Amino acid sequence: MSDSHDFTRKLQKENGSKIVLVVGDGLGGLPLEPGGMTELETAKTPNLDALARRGTLGLSIPVLPGIAPGSGPGHLGLFGYDPIQYQIGRGVLEALGIDFELGPNDVAIRGNFCTIDASGNITDRRAGRIPTEVGTRLSEKLNQIKVPGAEVFVRAGEGYRTVLIFRGEGLKGDVADTDPQRTGVPAFDPVARSVGSAKTAQVAKEFLRQAKEVLKHDAPANFLTLRGIDTMPAIPPFREVYGMRAAAIAVYPMYRGLARLVGMDILDAGHTLEDQMNRLEAAWNDYDFFFVHWKYTDSSGEDGNFPLKVQRTEELDAAIPRITKLKPDVIVVTGDHSTPSKMKSHSWHPVPVLLSAETCRFDGSTKFGESQCLRGGLGQFQAKHLMLLAMAHAGRLEKYGA
Repeated sequence: MSDSHDFTRKLQKENGSKIVLVVGDGLGGLPLEPGGMTELETAKTPNLDALARRGTLGLSIPVLPGIAPGSGPGHLGLFGYDPIQYQIGRGVLEALGIDFELGPNDVAIRGNFCTIDASGNITDRRAGRIPTEVGTRLSEKLNQIKVPGAEVFVRAGEGYRTVLIFRGEGLKGDVADTDPQRTGVPAFDPVARSVGSAKTAQVAKEFLRQAKEVLKHDAPANFLTLRGIDTMPAIPPFREVYGMRAAAIAVYPMYRGLARLVGMDILDAGHTLEDQMNRLEAAWNDYDFFFVHWKYTDSSGEDGNFPLKVQRTEELDAAIPRITKLKPDVIVVTGDHSTPSKMKSHSWHPVPVLLSAETCRFDGSTKFGESQCLRGGLGQFQAKHLMLLAMAHAGRLEKYGA
């Protein structure tokens, strides 16, 4: 299938320029009242606003108009990979994010510890956001489960997240999620969406049967749901497509997995935004492209906490001078999707984009926020084209045609 990678492979050029892509996860929002301000517009963001005044604003559409994306499709679009052409299960990303080497007979699954009541209904989809040390202990317990027909590996992720790998002949990844995405109902049974995935569904069903028994005394994390059940896909490497040495500075496993999937080097990012900035500075001379990920604008939105999302946005703004001091040729600040606190979920709303470079055509913007992005010079565009814009502003694309 032809895509923009055909152009970038032919037109890419090396000129020593540097690009920083800063992703505030779930950055886009909504006002709580009609005519009010979004979380981004409410936040005090003097550093982002300064970039906006000398840059260009716009709104990106992560997948298609009206489609609310998961974090996987949202980030793939930002990296320039069509999220419809490259459909990757979340389990694969989580496994790669914790450095688990997936083989040809492996099916990877993202597990979410959850809370169920005596009737088996989910009362909390994230088990009260248990700390990582609790999730690690529970993952170790689950790792003792034996299932006929497959070898089982369970590895801890961050917080309430865990990673499952089923290894065996005849396992496919086309199995539906068991998370109903709401409370007050039981988790779904694993259901094969194609004939070839029936064995995987049976293995998953037996695993969950045993897991419920193993976890029955571990409330709030007394069960788990399964998401993103998939096998390792083939995807062209970032370096080949764009001709740039790329590094990812992300804390959470899934986002490290997304970067690893496309061939970025994964740098130790510590645990805080300050750690991430320290790592960026230390690695500055070694790479051409940096992906910096900030998670907490998303999790605060999912919790419906408008003031906390404002605070998290302000924390991201405070880190911007550390980046601008390095004098990158292009800075892009955006999100992988919108997570309005008002909705407590990912949404289909276009995502704010700020692109700052010496080659920007100024559009009169004075503040980084949804309203000004709507009137910005970049307009509304599909996120998969953002890399082309960044490369163009960095002088990394030759002229196309005679």
